[in-house]
Amino acid sequence: MSLRALKESLRPCSTLKPSSSSSITQTQPYSILRESDSLFPIHRKPPKSSLSHQLRRLDDSLTQTHSKTLQQQQQQQEEKEEEPEIKITKFASPKLPQFQFDHTGPFEPLLLSSHGEFPPVQVPASINCRLLEHQREGVRFLYGLYKNNHGGILGDDMGLGKTIQAIAFLAAVFAKEGHSTLNENHVEKRDPALIICPTSVIHNWESEFSKWSNFSVSIYHGANRNLIYDKLEANEVEILITSFDTYRIHGSSLLDINWNIVIIDEAHRLKNEKSKLYKACLEIKTLRRYGLTGTAMQNKIMELFNLFDWVAPGSLGTREHFREFYDEPLKHGQRSTAPDRFVQIANKRKQHLVAVLHKYLLRRTKEETIGHLMMGKEDNIVFCAMSDVQKRVYRRMLQLPDIQCLINKNLPCSCGSPLTQVECCKRIVPDGAIWPYLHRDNPDGCDSCPFCLVLPCLVKLQQISNHLELIKPNPKDDPDKQNKDAEFAAAVFGPDIDLVGGNTQNESFMGLSDVTHCGKMRALEKLLYSWFSQGDKVLLFSYSVRMLDILEKFLIRKGYCFSRLDGSTPTNLRQSLVDDFNSSPSKQVFLISTRAGGLGLNLVSANRVVIFDPNWNPAQDLQAQDRSFRFGQKRHVVVFRLLAAGSLEELVYSRQVYKQQLSNIAVSGKMEKRYFEGVQDCKEFQGELFGISNLFRDLSDKLFTGEIIELHEEHGHETEQPEEVNPSEEETSSSVLESETRLCNKSVRDATSKPDLVDLGGADIEEEELTDLRSNPLQGEGDDAILPRKGPITRTMSKRLQEDWARAAEEGPRVLMNLRVDF
Repeated sequence: MSLRALKESLRPCSTLKPSSSSSITQTQPYSILRESDSLFPIHRKPPKSSLSHQLRRLDDSLTQTHSKTLQQQQQQQEEKEEEPEIKITKFASPKLPQFQFDHTGPFEPLLLSSHGEFPPVQVPASINCRLLEHQREGVRFLYGLYKNNHGGILGDDMGLGKTIQAIAFLAAVFAKEGHSTLNENHVEKRDPALIICPTSVIHNWESEFSKWSNFSVSIYHGANRNLIYDKLEANEVEILITSFDTYRIHGSSLLDINWNIVIIDEAHRLKNEKSKLYKACLEIKTLRRYGLTGTAMQNKIMELFNLFDWVAPGSLGTREHFREFYDEPLKHGQRSTAPDRFVQIANKRKQHLVAVLHKYLLRRTKEETIGHLMMGKEDNIVFCAMSDVQKRVYRRMLQLPDIQCLINKNLPCSCGSPLTQVECCKRIVPDGAIWPYLHRDNPDGCDSCPFCLVLPCLVKLQQISNHLELIKPNPKDDPDKQNKDAEFAAAVFGPDIDLVGGNTQNESFMGLSDVTHCGKMRALEKLLYSWFSQGDKVLLFSYSVRMLDILEKFLIRKGYCFSRLDGSTPTNLRQSLVDDFNSSPSKQVFLISTRAGGLGLNLVSANRVVIFDPNWNPAQDLQAQDRSFRFGQKRHVVVFRLLAAGSLEELVYSRQVYKQQLSNIAVSGKMEKRYFEGVQDCKEFQGELFGISNLFRDLSDKLFTGEIIELHEEHGHETEQPEEVNPSEEETSSSVLESETRLCNKSVRDATSKPDLVDLGGADIEEEELTDLRSNPLQGEGDDAILPRKGPITRTMSKRLQEDWARAAEEGPRVLMNLRVDF
């Protein structure tokens, strides 16, 4: 090939121009390539050259490109500096929700010791910058007790970070700095710290320690206890975490350890001085004992003495002194008919007790600390009318020989002897439906007969109040127990046995999910329908796993998407269930066992909480509510407690109010209205709350709560009024039991018209208003009621609640008991 031909072949295709038909034929392939270049560009292979030349040329091109980029960036920066206004919206981080905030503080340590003290005791800057102000105050409080070789109680509300405060305090004491030890070679070696907590939160403690600092943490639980003990003796453990049960059983092996600090989480577990756990904890060899609890007192004032006598022995005197000087005056001063002299003495003793407790107790509420950062919580009591079948079964239960023996125990014996029935012929109940099975091994009865029947009978009454299926035999029980439960069910069902599907467990899905014979499920059905139309998410708590099974079938039948957590849920799966519920918009309901889910769960995606069955201990219900009302909640939380009207559950609720009032008086020094005549543990003043005769009263045709409050109104006792609060404080109230209760109009009426959602008025209601309300009750169909509250004083029904009930009324008939309550 000639040189000319070679140059022509190397000429770019675009320069080829056909001059004749022959040339067109020769250049046709090139024209085809030109047409396809736009779709599939073909790069010509570069001519061969030396490798160094190619690299040099490549480097020059990159350098030129980089310099051009730098020039452009510099020019853009100069233009930005010249602009008077800088618009950074496109590059800003996503806007935070309204009630979420950056709680980081200055990156500097929090000094706890006095100035000039060496070495200084301080919370590391890496921890302090992430603490809220109330948490810093809590750390200072704990260190003040530690410095004076005392113990104490951190009694903040649930959800305020007591665990974090304890870890920050330990980090200061153990001289931690970031992820390394401060002056490790010069710091005095500290004795280890012991943490005793519920089994369900052991791993939560371990996780929090790993997040906040670099402690050497070991868990004394399970099969590896001996290995951990060896590490303790070798001084290789700084923090030892164990459970209540483990310490109760194996705590004696840890008595030889010199503990620097002992912290008990959920310290109210030490309320009973006769328990083995309390006695085991008394033997711990350190005075630096600290308790973490949001409910320092749950049932009795004497629980305060037991708790504080452990953390600060002798701080409240002797047990008898505390009982006579504080317990009795406070209880009798709270009687609705207490003389003025009793009330004045109780007020003085209350102030004295609060002043003493203040030295060893730091308690803050959500309203005082982060209330302004949350949307608030509203508590409601829903009195659900039992179905007709439930009422008949409830009455038959009260007529059983077992309960009649308890009710008539103090009546003269029918045999003519001067002794009472319980002392003579009616001590045992061989013809009863419950007693024979309890005493199958001792036909002559036990030492506590017939009072051994009280608890089993109460359980049965509560089961009837919730769902009739609960009193039927449980397939998981032994055959003898199932046979006896079947006999009991047949006795109380009577002629209605076919209506409820027999005396054995119903296997029908449609039967179990039917709401016809359960008053609470009827009310729940209407509430859920209203909430889900608004996109709400619901936490549904029940104390009974069998009740959860029934509710689960009900949700499946309705087509609702739900999650479930109970005692059978593996510990390692619980957090994933929580995370899935919080993140998944499709999950509408979370079924939770009150026992398994009362602690350690953070379910802030839910804004509706339903407590299906109340607990005798008010703290159990409050802890359940708090799973949703925590820091991070972005919506207004509404709580609904379902009570079977006219049943034992009304008495349970009244006792909750009584206990919470005493707690507010003894711990917080609040002023509480005097509604109840009964005095706990006092036979002379059993009133309407205490004693067997009150427990087994037939309330099916009455509204027990209404009677108590109306009696209070009739007597017109002068009672202490709670302090006025701002509307913002009303929105952030933490408990329905912390407020005053007023009930108007107890009569039960049936109507078919839509409910008249009137303004519920304030706490101070004129007599004319009361008369008008009694003559014009809220109308509805049936006798269920919803009792709203929004704080210590509720002035109006919330707009959202009005919309809920109005929508439910439009969708179909609903049940509304004509009760009117302001909390």
